[in-house]
Order: sequence, then structure tokens, then C-alpha cells
Amino acid sequence: MRALELGTPDGLRDELNALVLAGRKTATTGLLAEYVEETEGLEFPGERLALLDNDGRAVATVEITGVETTSFAEVTREHAAAEGEGDASLEDWRAGHRRFWQREGTPVEDGTPLVCLTFRVVRAG
Repeated sequence: MRALELGTPDGLRDELNALVLAGRKTATTGLLAEYVEETEGLEFPGERLALLDNDGRAVATVEITGVETTSFAEVTREHAAAEGEGDASLEDWRAGHRRFWQREGTPVEDGTPLVCLTFRVVRAG
């Protein structure tokens, strides 16, 4: 079973995992370039992934319900809202994600290719 690691291994990952376990976060977004760099194929609907904590332990199993490749500028308000991170608007989501990826050393432009995943928890713990 492949793994899903949200955010970065710090307080952010704890926060995002808590949102997943509470049922508020049912989507996430990643850079397509990271899949290419890691020579990892995209997830697919029906695939189950171990949601990992900061120590690499599984805290849940999630099932992928949707996979879409799109550009940063084309991420929908619905997808941003499904990320469950409390962004008041799509513009807030974009600003927050730009800051995150900038801190990680990968600034994004409107045309940057992304992978948008939706998922559901099938087993906690």
C-alpha cells in the first residue's frame, strides 16, 4: 500500500491529519513535478493509501475517489473548499498554497501543473 503524507512533517501534518480524521478534509493538492521527480505514478480512483503521521505511522486508510491534473489557476473553489483548511475564498486558498510551495523552494505560477486528489477515510487508526 502506498502512503499519503500531507503537508510537511511538523505541526502542519498533525493539523491536516486531524482535519482528515474529523471528516473536514477530503481533498489535497500536489505538484505534478514531484510525481515526475519521484518517478511515482498518479493515484487512481479506488486505490487505498496509508495516511502517515510525522513518525511514518499509519493513522488512517483513505480511498482515492478522484484524480484530476490541472493548472494552479484552474483549481476550482469546490476543490479548495474540500481541502477543509478554512480558506474563506479561492483567492485565500491560492495565496496560502503559493506561500507553502514558496517556503518549500518551489514557487508556483498560474500555469504550474498540479494533481488534485479527493478521498474518503475507510479506516481510522
